[in-house]
Amino acid sequence: MLVAYVDIETTGLSSQNSEITVIGIGLSPGKHLEVIQLVEEDVTRVKLLRVLKGVGALYTYNGDSFDLPFIRAHLGVDLAERFEHRDLMFDCWNRGLFGGFKAVERQLGISRHLPLQGIDAVRLWHSYKLEGDHDALQTLLAYNREDVVNLRALRVKLGLRESE
Repeated sequence: MLVAYVDIETTGLSSQNSEITVIGIGLSPGKHLEVIQLVEEDVTRVKLLRVLKGVGALYTYNGDSFDLPFIRAHLGVDLAERFEHRDLMFDCWNRGLFGGFKAVERQLGISRHLPLQGIDAVRLWHSYKLEGDHDALQTLLAYNREDVVNLRALRVKLGLRESE
């Protein structure tokens, strides 16, 4: 079964006052992971659903409270209704692993190359949009890619098969 790991970057925490800047999707038909990122004019309902065509299940971290409601509010698509969805945050809680995604990664020994946080993603986006800093955009995309790749690493560390 084709599964997807989904992580978004935004300009803030409220879907009412903030925008989606990047949607990162890791498509996994098995051992291979292809990361696709939707940015700017590509952040649309049509393009998102096109990328997710054939997907049977979605994995997120805190997606029930953040990613999926943001996508529903901005793109008008309820991914939890269309796809089987597993929020790995709850699997972490069941194992006594609490905190944000980066804190859980540290607890499980999942490495990162970019020592950034969510607020850095907002800053990078504004540097790109307001100052034309294309290096900031590339760093933001690398950060989002790491989030997507590490969602898969988290699922593996938790001992969950892709169909679970």
